[in-house]
Amino acid sequence: MAAGSPLFFAALLLASELRAQTPGASLIAQRVDQPPKLEDFLAPEPPAGAVRVSDFRQREPGDGVPVSVPTTAYVSYDDANLYVVFVCRDDPAKIRAGLTKREEIAVDDGVAVYLDTFRDRKRAYLFQANPQGVQLDGILTEGQDDDYSFDAVWQSDGRLTADGYVVRIAIPFRSLRFPRTPVQSWGIALARFVRRSNEEAYWPLVTKRVAGFVPQFGTLDELRDISPGRNVQAIPYGAFTGARFLDTEVPAFRKATDRRLGLDLKTVIRDAVTLDGTVNPDFSQVESDEPQVTINERFEVFFPEKRPFFIENAGYFQTPVNLFFSRRITDPGAGARLTTKAGRWALGAIGMNDRAPEEFVGSGLPAEPRAGIGVIRAQREIGRESAVGLLVSNRQLAGGANRVASADARLALSKTWIFTSQVIATYARDSGAAGASGTGLYAQVMRDGRNLDYSAQYLDLSPSFDAQLGFVPRVGVREMVHELQLVRRPDGPIVKIGPTFTTAFTWDRNGGLLDRSLKGSWEVKLVGETKLQVSHERAFELFKDLPFDLHETKLSLESEWLKWLAWGVSYKQGTDVNHKPPSGVAPFVAGARKGEFTVTFRPTPRLRLDHTYLYSRLTTLPGAAPAGGPPVRVFTDRVLREKLNYQFNRALSLRTIVDYTAVDRDSTLSRVAPERRWTVDVLLTYLVNPGTAMYVGYRDGYENLALQPGSPPTVYRTDEPTISVGRQVFVKMSYLLRF
Repeated sequence: MAAGSPLFFAALLLASELRAQTPGASLIAQRVDQPPKLEDFLAPEPPAGAVRVSDFRQREPGDGVPVSVPTTAYVSYDDANLYVVFVCRDDPAKIRAGLTKREEIAVDDGVAVYLDTFRDRKRAYLFQANPQGVQLDGILTEGQDDDYSFDAVWQSDGRLTADGYVVRIAIPFRSLRFPRTPVQSWGIALARFVRRSNEEAYWPLVTKRVAGFVPQFGTLDELRDISPGRNVQAIPYGAFTGARFLDTEVPAFRKATDRRLGLDLKTVIRDAVTLDGTVNPDFSQVESDEPQVTINERFEVFFPEKRPFFIENAGYFQTPVNLFFSRRITDPGAGARLTTKAGRWALGAIGMNDRAPEEFVGSGLPAEPRAGIGVIRAQREIGRESAVGLLVSNRQLAGGANRVASADARLALSKTWIFTSQVIATYARDSGAAGASGTGLYAQVMRDGRNLDYSAQYLDLSPSFDAQLGFVPRVGVREMVHELQLVRRPDGPIVKIGPTFTTAFTWDRNGGLLDRSLKGSWEVKLVGETKLQVSHERAFELFKDLPFDLHETKLSLESEWLKWLAWGVSYKQGTDVNHKPPSGVAPFVAGARKGEFTVTFRPTPRLRLDHTYLYSRLTTLPGAAPAGGPPVRVFTDRVLREKLNYQFNRALSLRTIVDYTAVDRDSTLSRVAPERRWTVDVLLTYLVNPGTAMYVGYRDGYENLALQPGSPPTVYRTDEPTISVGRQVFVKMSYLLRF
């Protein structure tokens, strides 16, 4: 075999992958008579009784390199809890540790415990804490984004010391799901994060040279005679809302009050089956959506779910093509959800009614129809790291129906190659109309490695594809996307450098080109979570049967070099299509500029200030139609958000958000609404644990709208947002009862 031949390089690649396989590691769990105390680990000689772990190895920036700062973990358990105590040495002046709201510790140093309780090498619990003991928890599922919406009741304490910090984590068995066997063997990984050096270190070694995270865990053996026990919990809640708002459909200022009592119930059957029920569920949102630019967009903009009932165990219902987007359920009345893990099977099912389907909201009918919704998802593991799954959903509304059936697979082809596929069938029928069937196909092959990442993705959706409960912005298309990333990881301040190449093509079902994108980017990542990226894109877009050639250059820079300051800035310049011209004007290419600037200040461990500014502008091109002559502004969109959070202690916090949006336009070139609005949002939170909390909030929104007297009155736009169009006060209390 010639040294320069393709087969020679393929053989070298295969050999390196085989050498990178991580040998198994295990711990024998140690039972203790008394729970360990954090104070016991402040002494030079920690107490005996726990198994000691100290061989932490980097995943980033090095791969297999010993952790840069001494780290030791002590693992033990008793009848009720699993305990992990981390003793972390470091320079106290360099430690990043804020007293923040629960789960807002991404910029802090910290430690974590990962538990694969079913040893399926697919899903794992995450329990993470910063040096102050502030918590973050989540669910990791191979092939999906990490789910940080998961909330569990567990304990954590942290203390800064003269030579670092100590964190104690206690995880109740009743907060976990695991098989019903007298002797347990779980997957486990322990982690330490050092943000100033971009460092992630794990026991056992979790390498980037092998695809997958959970499959590389060690084992925690000999957990004897443990059980969640009787595990029933109830969360009753009460909420009061008083509001004054401008009703633009029937122009008038109105007042409204809402007094709501509800109950969420959860029971765990035989340790692994979770049944949730809800009556008049708590769906009031206390956290507003993050700002996004939404004008001049061709397709629907995605906003994530924030409502408690839906976000828990949401990963059970995820598929490669998003067929269950729970924000489609507007106002649920009652429902139930079942999730379980039994052997190689995982099952999720949800049934619910929607009291206000979106197309009937405000219809004025004496009895607006309710939608009945049901979703079932089943997955079966095959082999060590592969799985197949099915999803079926049904939505019934006013004599109409929408049904979706899907089968998907995730196959581990080797240590670094993963193949994912999905086939979908849909059926939709409106009341009194004939039904229509649609089909969909998705396939992806992906290589995930330390120095080379590659993915190829194909999506095919028929014109009659209709998944009303999903998030599928575009149908009747075939799409092909390729992405190749080459990475070097030199020693020194540069931890990652290399290019990424992306190609994307979209065709209609007859083979006509709709969109094309060719993009190249170069990224340099430094210590201190500092990153510079430069990219250039050449694109083609067919819109309203008109072809447009476009281009865009982007520069972005972000950094967390200082522990009290994080910032990011990006700027894009090129061309874009004016997707919303006024009546009688055809879409046209315009000069486009977009900018984003974010800053986070943490002047004290308790105070956090976030500033976000988004800017978007379209201008006509010199001498081009329809304006001709020198460049003329089509529209300008500016979004400003100021956010302040003060943490009095781990439970009590005060948050204030001020948003301002201004949209200016040339009415002869654009039909976007010339809006000017600002809102203020104040929230006092007392959060004891997920489930026991009190919220007191006030919101007020001002917009450049006013009422013109008449019969009937009309709404018109003013120059400035001086009229309150939506004022609200709310109080919400909930309490977790566990039996």
